Amino acid sequence: MARAKRHYIPGQIWHITHRCHKREFLLKFAKDRRRWLQWLFEAKKRYGLPILNYAVTSNHIHLLLVGDDDRDVIPNSIKLIAGRTGQEYNQRKNRKGAFWEDRYHATAVESGEHLFQCLVYIDLNMVRAGIVEHPSEWPFCGYNEIQKPRSKNILIDYERLRKLLGFDSYDRVITYHKGWVEDYLGNGKNIRDEKWTRSIAVGSRSFVDRVKSILGALALGRKSIEAGEAYQLREPSIPYGTHFGVKKGDIGPENTYFWNVKL
Repeated sequence: MARAKRHYIPGQIWHITHRCHKREFLLKFAKDRRRWLQWLFEAKKRYGLPILNYAVTSNHIHLLLVGDDDRDVIPNSIKLIAGRTGQEYNQRKNRKGAFWEDRYHATAVESGEHLFQCLVYIDLNMVRAGIVEHPSEWPFCGYNEIQKPRSKNILIDYERLRKLLGFDSYDRVITYHKGWVEDYLGNGKNIRDEKWTRSIAVGSRSFVDRVKSILGALALGRKSIEAGEAYQLREPSIPYGTHFGVKKGDIGPENTYFWNVKL
């Protein structure tokens, strides 16, 4: 399969989702989720990958990243993490065949309030799945690291996260982050929302229109659709239903036009 043309927007925040092949539960064992996180740490060391949040589930992953000056940092990082994780699993299980879907999806996210919403949406993934009651109980996501910054084996770029959220101190990030999570848990807001996993961009109307303009030919036929308090850029032919039941897939079947990787 030919790879689609990559598109790069300097300084853009991206929510990346990547599924296991045929939605198989290939990450159901803790050892494999840990290895994925170890390779994420290696990608940060090797390429300088700017990480804002992450979550590893039993059959897919979420990453919240920033694209900096080098357009190859994110695709090279994903290729390293996905490739090594899949190779190690197949060798240990004496398994052949693809571990991941050959492409991953990237959604451009606006900084500030929309970033906060996406951050919390990632944190609460396993709560929505009914596996845990609070994200602090799932060690394979960024919630605990955001709440209690590490002094070693650091994955999240705390300072970058603070600036993109618009706070003057990281203590405020911790306070507001915890408050948003509790609000979502206590007020019935923790529901599946396809705009974070199917859209090309999510944010204000002006942000979505700007992304569409930058994409040019790659965004032909896509429309800005109002989605609650935000707008999203997506395929107009796909029926829009904001809320999905717990048993539905958390990642849409469409693939992004950005940074496609075939392993």
